[in-house]
Amino acid sequence: MLSERLAMVRERMRDAGMDALVLGPGADYQYLAGYDAHASERLTALVVFQDGGEIIFVPRLEAPGAEDSGFPLIVWTEKQQPLDLIAAALQEHDAPTIGVGDHLWSRFLFGLQERLPAARWCTASTVIAPVRCIKSSQEIELLRTAGAKADAVWQQVTELPLEGMTERALCDQISALLVAQGLDGVGFVNVGAGPNGASPHHDSGARPLQRGDMVVIDYGGPLGGYHSDITRTLCIGEAGEEERRVYEIVREAQEIGVRAVRPNVAAGEVDRLTRAHIDAAGLGEWFIHRTGHGLGLELHEPPYIIAESGERLREGMVFSIEPGVYIPGRFGVRIEDIVVVTPGGCERLNNAPRELTVIQ
Repeated sequence: MLSERLAMVRERMRDAGMDALVLGPGADYQYLAGYDAHASERLTALVVFQDGGEIIFVPRLEAPGAEDSGFPLIVWTEKQQPLDLIAAALQEHDAPTIGVGDHLWSRFLFGLQERLPAARWCTASTVIAPVRCIKSSQEIELLRTAGAKADAVWQQVTELPLEGMTERALCDQISALLVAQGLDGVGFVNVGAGPNGASPHHDSGARPLQRGDMVVIDYGGPLGGYHSDITRTLCIGEAGEEERRVYEIVREAQEIGVRAVRPNVAAGEVDRLTRAHIDAAGLGEWFIHRTGHGLGLELHEPPYIIAESGERLREGMVFSIEPGVYIPGRFGVRIEDIVVVTPGGCERLNNAPRELTVIQ
């Protein structure tokens, strides 16, 4: 699998005129090296040469984690300067145009630029992201399983005695449920109750869930390195007429967005159709974020389902459809599913109920 990924990246390197890539620990590194390297002030880097070959530069204390990659290692000690070693390798391979990974620390990049003043520097993600965007069947199965486990957690959440529980306490409960479902850990949990739900990235706190609250719940966890991400909105006690109206408009918009997904449709068109439905209901002012984001080794990665994007959707892309309406000082509503593009449309990787759940 790694050899296939490297071959596809090298083909794009040739087209882009990149002679080498220098990647620090992060998703791109993990995608190509096959393990999740530790990031620290001690430099670990994967260097990929367009004309063939890869080298992992790793501090001695981190070497055991890199050995299973099968890549050649240059293990450096505390008496050595790893930037000198990388610069020498790039010069030896006559690599004047170098793609730099998004996760390489700036201190390391500046150090390489000082050592290689004649080199041309560019962004490695331009050749890696298009490859990572298209998920393999194995990646999709991990995402599908992670999504199903997140769905199961939602059912358990709706059975909890939520009234009076604080946002933070509910976050703790959801975290425990994610682990109990067999996910590898907790990616994130975010709970916004009542007026706090009007902030899409609210920092959950001590506010108790009260009768009449709309509660926005966003969470996920990884499986084999691949993430789940789901948002549902419920109500404590009976929802008011306006809350139900807003909820139904968001639910319809989310359905419109999902139905718009198919190969060769522009990502921006999915955003436009989803947003148009909310605009037509007079709520467009309160839809304050993009319709979706890619998902995989990172919680947010390409493709981005945003109005300005002309990128064409392709089979195997995985991303969220998550319209929302956030009325300041009052409440918010968001519904989020992850989808994968299929030959005839898309498959939802989340199937928890999308109707408004009312907790009595």
